[in-house]
Amino acid sequence: MQADENSQIILAENLVKVYAAGKLEVSAVRGVSLEVKKGEFVAIVGPSGSGKSTLFYLLGGLTRASAGRVVIDGVDFATLDDAERTKLRKHRIGFVFQKFNLLPTLSAMGNIEIAYEISGRKEPLDRGYLDHLSDMLSISGRLKHRPAELSGGEQQRVAIARALVTKPAIVLADEPTGNLDTQNSEAVLHMLMRSNRELGQTTLMITHNPEAAAVASRILYMRDGQIVREEKGSRAGEALPSQAAVQPA
Repeated sequence: MQADENSQIILAENLVKVYAAGKLEVSAVRGVSLEVKKGEFVAIVGPSGSGKSTLFYLLGGLTRASAGRVVIDGVDFATLDDAERTKLRKHRIGFVFQKFNLLPTLSAMGNIEIAYEISGRKEPLDRGYLDHLSDMLSISGRLKHRPAELSGGEQQRVAIARALVTKPAIVLADEPTGNLDTQNSEAVLHMLMRSNRELGQTTLMITHNPEAAAVASRILYMRDGQIVREEKGSRAGEALPSQAAVQPA
């Protein structure tokens, strides 16, 4: 698969992931190739067991491929040791999961700040940027509250702020609306769209819900470990956001 090196930020080539299940081998991902350009919002849709979450873990460098390769912003994961893979993830990728995974003893602000500290960046946290994120995600008035004092939608928005606070070039979201009701799901999808548009981050979202996927500019459908078709989403006609808004460290 050939691509413009100036626009490509995620490349997967012939990805295979095989798990051992006793004496059997299960192929969760079977020869997947895809390319995501800078500033795109791509959704990967499929039913349970289709391989989409395994693909998410492969693209995020959270598990190693059995075959094939993943290249993130020009860096091949296969060439990195564990420490280097972790560093790349911390500096280039923001993760949003279905389970909010907020630390219950910390406030919303504390959960966001600790994510920045763990990233290992030497420069101080950009408080102006954090204020902008909080306003954009409508959590400015909830930052002193602990997770138990927040609604599910508010917790997911804090989790999004935690993913974005390091100004990652890429945001990977795995079923970000899976634990939310319809109203909160729509709010979270709107926030992901807005961060993609205004902050310029490349966004790749995994979902089982075609309606959620429709907010993306491009939709890839998975079944039985393979991408079986592709179509444009509702945002396909929009210009890609400028990358100047985001300056990853």
